[in-house]
Amino acid sequence: MNIGEAALRVQLPTKTIRYYEEIDLLRPGRAANGYRDYSEQDIHRLQFLQRSRSLGFSIEECRLLLSLYQDRNRESADVKDIALAKIAEIDRKIGELRGLRSTLSKLADHCHGDNRPDCPIMDELSGEEHA
Repeated sequence: MNIGEAALRVQLPTKTIRYYEEIDLLRPGRAANGYRDYSEQDIHRLQFLQRSRSLGFSIEECRLLLSLYQDRNRESADVKDIALAKIAEIDRKIGELRGLRSTLSKLADHCHGDNRPDCPIMDELSGEEHA
């Protein structure tokens, strides 16, 4: 099938599929006319990539997961380690976002939000202290 049909099947933009090919995550065959020819295996690989990316895995993590998926001698512990590392990264990001939310909430709480120009939010962003 051509790239347009593949894109419809996996609901990915053709640009993304071409990018995956460019960075060697995908190697579709070529038809006699030289156009890309996507097999069912390519579709499965694209779906694997799409699901992996939707769970927050980076391109390099996807590359590693794909290599483990293709390795029938893999140890599930290796896959679990990758998942646990991703969970730890997500937890760290959640902590950072909570801190950002807390800081912004405090700033918004101290802002009068009226017609005066004094604003602790702007003071914080500019690095100035409110007198």
